[in-house]
Amino acid sequence: MIRTSKENREIVGKLTRKFGLGFENHISRIAFSYSINSEKKFDISQAENSGGKAYSKSVFFGDNYDLYAGLVCIKYNIHSSDKDILKYIKMHVDDGLETLNEIAEKQGLNTNIQLLNLLVSTRN
Repeated sequence: MIRTSKENREIVGKLTRKFGLGFENHISRIAFSYSINSEKKFDISQAENSGGKAYSKSVFFGDNYDLYAGLVCIKYNIHSSDKDILKYIKMHVDDGLETLNEIAEKQGLNTNIQLLNLLVSTRN
C-alpha cells in the first residue's frame, strides 16, 4: 500500500482535475517519476505521515512493481529485498506532488499539454 502524506491528499485531486488525468493514480505516478529523476535523495527516517491518498499496490504499480522498485534500488544502492522500498517510493511521490504543484502554481500550468511540455523540458 502506498499512501501520500495527509497534506498531499488535496494536491492529488487538485492536479488530477487541473490536468484532466482521469484517475488520481496517474498524477502520483508522474510525481514519482519526476522526483526519482531529480538529484534528490531522501533519508528514510524523515518519512512524513501517511494519512493521505491511499493506493493499493495493484492500482499504483499495475504489473510494474519491479520497475518502480528497481529505480529506487539503483538510486539508493539498496537490494531489491530491502524493507524500505515502499517508503522511498512514498517519499518520492510526496516530493513530486509538492514540486509539481509549486511549479504549476508559479508557471500557471493549467492543461495536460503544459504539464507534458514541462516534463519533457526538464528531462536530464
